[in-house]
Amino acid sequence: MKYLFDIGHPAHVHYFRNAIKILQNNGHDIKITARDKEVALNLLTEYQLKYVSTGPNHSSLLGKFISLIRNDFIIYKEASKFNPDLLVSFHLPFTAHIGKLLNIPVIGFDDTENAKLNNLLSVPFTDFIITPDCYTGKFEKSKHLKFSGYFELAYLHPCYFRPDPRILRSLDLEQKEKYVIFRFVSWGASHDFGHRGFSLKMKRKAVKELSKYAKIFISSEGELPEDLKQYQIKIPPEKMHDALAFAILFFGESATMASESAVLGTPAIYLDDVGRGYTDEQEKKFGLVFNYTASVADQEKSIQKGIEILKRPDLKNCWRKKSEKMIADKIDVTAFLVWFVENYPESAEVMKKNPRYQYQFRTKLQSDMLHCNN
Repeated sequence: MKYLFDIGHPAHVHYFRNAIKILQNNGHDIKITARDKEVALNLLTEYQLKYVSTGPNHSSLLGKFISLIRNDFIIYKEASKFNPDLLVSFHLPFTAHIGKLLNIPVIGFDDTENAKLNNLLSVPFTDFIITPDCYTGKFEKSKHLKFSGYFELAYLHPCYFRPDPRILRSLDLEQKEKYVIFRFVSWGASHDFGHRGFSLKMKRKAVKELSKYAKIFISSEGELPEDLKQYQIKIPPEKMHDALAFAILFFGESATMASESAVLGTPAIYLDDVGRGYTDEQEKKFGLVFNYTASVADQEKSIQKGIEILKRPDLKNCWRKKSEKMIADKIDVTAFLVWFVENYPESAEVMKKNPRYQYQFRTKLQSDMLHCNN
């Protein structure tokens, strides 16, 4: 079978890379198209995944409209030559449009409730939308399928990922030296219009206050002011998960990195006016993430929570146990994804009629965890 995967963001590389490798090993032909956004192309190269670039993303509405036309055209051209049996993406409009034009089925994965513009451009042309079961948004019932897991488990489950302690040397840290990773976003995505983040004043305050308890590293989409550049993390993008795994705390505006931290057993403080269903569940059900809005009052509270966390004894051991409980509760997302793609459209009918079918992948996950821990 032939499958075309479209990548729109660095995170999508991680979501799909293990499934793509397994599908290739199973004898399927894969074509990857990808946006030149941040480090997405670098990651594809690092993981030895061949791709066709469709060009850069743009932050303005006009730029996004131009990108929409360009991306549609390039993906149409590639899909016409490749003739895939299925188009797969993280619910991007481009594959949805091309699937409709070429009469190819489209499945889109999603976990971002406030991606309204994206949904408007994608949903009418998508056959099935697959989300975590904690997703709070609504889609047409006949095309909305849910799974018990998070996309971050597709690449950070302990059987797919083992953190490399050599990252500490790269960061010039001692073995047990405490450090915090901050993440500031640029707010240029389509689902970010009208939303605000952490103010510069509060960023400076957070760094100043938390630096009293741990070393600080900042990952930022945008240019940092001169006084914060000294904290900018300087590691290859594919090493960020190693850094998150050994950090004492994650503090930032990225829902993905907050969820990654939760999976890796690192406390996470996440700030966003809208929030995400998965980080809400990771807080309420597992106690791994602390969610705050971007209000001034909540920004202050988040800093105080950060200080409170850094003062806790035996922090990493406590969070590791919470993370293990969460992982055991969820399915193996990559195994589910591979099964769904390889067996489509029968897999969609199975999930519609018997959603509990997915729990066979949880059984595999639990046995894998036992194997990994031995």
